[in-house]
Amino acid sequence: MNAPLALQETVRQADLTDQLEVQRIEAFVAELSGTAFHRPSWLRAIETGTGQNALGLVTERTGAITGWLPLSDIHSPLFGRALVSSGFGVGGGVLCADEGSVAPLCAAAVELAQRHGATSIELRSELAVEDWQFVEGKHAGFEAGLAGDDEAQLLAIPRKARAEVRKGLKNNLEITTGRSPKDLAAHYACYSESVRNLGTPVFPKSLFAAVIEEFGDDADILTVSHQGMPIASVLSLYHEGSVMPYWGGGGLAARSLRANERMYYELMCHARRRGCVKFDFGRSKLGSGPYSFKKNWGFEPQPLTYRTWAASSQKARNIDPTDEGYSAKIKLWKKLPLPVANLIGPWIARGLG
Repeated sequence: MNAPLALQETVRQADLTDQLEVQRIEAFVAELSGTAFHRPSWLRAIETGTGQNALGLVTERTGAITGWLPLSDIHSPLFGRALVSSGFGVGGGVLCADEGSVAPLCAAAVELAQRHGATSIELRSELAVEDWQFVEGKHAGFEAGLAGDDEAQLLAIPRKARAEVRKGLKNNLEITTGRSPKDLAAHYACYSESVRNLGTPVFPKSLFAAVIEEFGDDADILTVSHQGMPIASVLSLYHEGSVMPYWGGGGLAARSLRANERMYYELMCHARRRGCVKFDFGRSKLGSGPYSFKKNWGFEPQPLTYRTWAASSQKARNIDPTDEGYSAKIKLWKKLPLPVANLIGPWIARGLG
């Protein structure tokens, strides 16, 4: 008697314009507890907000999805072209029901990169085939559980950081949350000043609007204002019982009023009231200011490992702002008038991904 044929797995490019296809992939991401950056909603928001094409690869067996690799085709005259999983995210990469899907997805990604003229592929996760390069020792993630009530949340913050939050609580600050054009405008005003002060080009306004639109109730903006003026704001993602403050910042006025500290504490309380049980503080560069800030709030750094592939004789693109070659540019950017930085910044930033 002949042995039964092994079930064949196929790999193909996903059609992200087909709503039924998108729903199937979203369900697969939810079933395997993927990240917010695995969601087709993220890819489509990136495409709408930056013009970088949303792509993706699926493996299937007997009509069921067994693997998914979300990809953004990031191209820039300054930084070159790469397929990134996921563009503008801190997570992504291969998501699969079993490791049999890893090699087909990686091979198909290489073929897709070659067809699109991309010289490298960046996976913001560890899973890949053996010959893809590891990127280690550069970033750490920070995550902790949320406390049961507002007072317990305050007491869970280490003493020195808690003292700063208490100062913010004593100041005459207003807290608002929402998803309206007014919320988006307040967020952009705060965030663009913050990143200019750090020497970083700001992302297009359209990116934040697209994420709010695509994610619906799974994203919102919390803003801290003083005397009617927004001084700190954060756009957060909600996924799998966790809140991630993803794009946040404040201007110079926020420092003396401890508005940033107040903002993160208020977000913790707001997220718990929404039903969240975890606070994902995202990733930070080892040794950076944000890295130290998060440790001071009692979050333990968890090392992150990424994987890359580069075409023969090619190097993966370098968009690391801490690289020595960017130091002079960062110093110059900090000195730009804010209107100038906001005018030319989005053109540069949409190619970073």
